[in-house]
Amino acid sequence: MRILTCPAQLRCLEEALRRSLPATLPVLGTVMTVARGNPAAHEVLVDSWPHFGIVLTRLRPEEHRDPGDFYANQLTVYYRDEGAWRALLGDTEAVGWTRAFQMQGLQEGMYEAVRQAADAKGLRLVTYRYQALLSPQPPQPRVQVPAGLRLAPVSPSHVPLLNATWDFGGNARSRRFLLGLVRTLPSACLLGPRGRPVSWSLLDPLGCLSHGYTLPAWRGQGLSGVTLGALGRHLHARGFPIYCGVLPHNTPSQRAVRAVGFLPQPGTFYMLVVTPQ
Repeated sequence: MRILTCPAQLRCLEEALRRSLPATLPVLGTVMTVARGNPAAHEVLVDSWPHFGIVLTRLRPEEHRDPGDFYANQLTVYYRDEGAWRALLGDTEAVGWTRAFQMQGLQEGMYEAVRQAADAKGLRLVTYRYQALLSPQPPQPRVQVPAGLRLAPVSPSHVPLLNATWDFGGNARSRRFLLGLVRTLPSACLLGPRGRPVSWSLLDPLGCLSHGYTLPAWRGQGLSGVTLGALGRHLHARGFPIYCGVLPHNTPSQRAVRAVGFLPQPGTFYMLVVTPQ
């Protein structure tokens, strides 16, 4: 595999990935994040250049500090040849099977190949299936910022609240991951009268709108649309696709994102978490 670092090559890759949307969403978002300052310290690999069959993004190897941390150890993949993708999974230099990781992508063959490889290696695989949604234009909130609330970035001091309310949170690794997002990537929240967030949304290293949450007492007022709109305008101005992943059975979240302009995309948005048994 070859690591792309040249800005011109990354721009060329962006253009190629755009032509294969929506299947390339998480890979394109990561490539664009890498090309625009690389705040999450990821790298972009291709099997060949300029004619590629596989694009893999991953955390830089020198950034690995905790072998059990699948939060930070994020990979994405897009391939044109499923056979080549299966062969790549045997290359431990490209995918490090000795460390916990999560891999995201929108191709069925990605899931099947990782499942088989994980089974063969005696590793544990947990599969999450999301619905990918894409907003062609910046999301349009149904309400303005309500009186008494203030739109602001999420602060590091808010991370304990985010960690406590996140379904994947509640531990030191998730707290460290959230803190990294807040410190390095755009975010938006609505602060209540006492300066405590009541609704928020983050951007992750894959360029994906994520970690959206509204405190129960504040739901039903369209507040999530305000934070999504703020981040969506930022992404649109920088040329990023505006997308998110929502569990199909999460009806309130599905309704909230569709109400502000997100459209469901074909296929399944997989997040595969691989850890030692």
